[in-house]
Amino acid sequence: MARSLRVDIADQCYHVINRASARLSIFQRTEEFGLFESVLVEAKEKLDMRILAYCCMPNHFHLVLQPRHDGDLSKFLYWFTLTLTARWHAIHGTTGYGHIFQGRYKSFLIQNDRHLLTVIRYVERNPLRASLIQNLSEWRCGSYYRRMHGSLKQRELLSPPSIPLPNDYVQWVQKALSDSEVQSIRESVNRSKPFGADNWRDVMVSRFNLQASIRNKGRPLKGS
Repeated sequence: MARSLRVDIADQCYHVINRASARLSIFQRTEEFGLFESVLVEAKEKLDMRILAYCCMPNHFHLVLQPRHDGDLSKFLYWFTLTLTARWHAIHGTTGYGHIFQGRYKSFLIQNDRHLLTVIRYVERNPLRASLIQNLSEWRCGSYYRRMHGSLKQRELLSPPSIPLPNDYVQWVQKALSDSEVQSIRESVNRSKPFGADNWRDVMVSRFNLQASIRNKGRPLKGS
């Protein structure tokens, strides 16, 4: 199966997802979730990445990113994943045992309008949709909790999206996405398909020569 093409252009918005090897639960304890966020903070400071939203789940993570320079997305994710893997092994006494993630991260472009808000909502609702919690404020390892309950310093990790979040943000995030919205996002994950209006998506596919990626269906993601 051909590898999907990567787009790594400044000022575009991206949804990034990566899963643990064999879909194992590698984030379960408070210490492990804390490690994820501490490395994310360090990665932002080191590589000046705009982080619009994130969520760390037991066996995968989501990031919504907007790099400032061409090539920054891959640099950020390389450093973040490598450092997180090394430190995860260090706290488990398994240094030298290899990868904890399944391989290449998946990413897709997001149109910087209401579609970006839909992806942010999708990411922040992930633990609620997976029935791990009853209320989003119960899930601490994500941008929703940091946005709503974090200190001023903690909230500095998040960059504001160019399109403002809704005024009724709390109620808006709690509301479930439609089945068609979830399906469209998952299709974008599986096929590296830009997420946006049809005409914008066609322009992005042509501009970045993504035709081969769109034709490659890939393996469906479940519960992402």
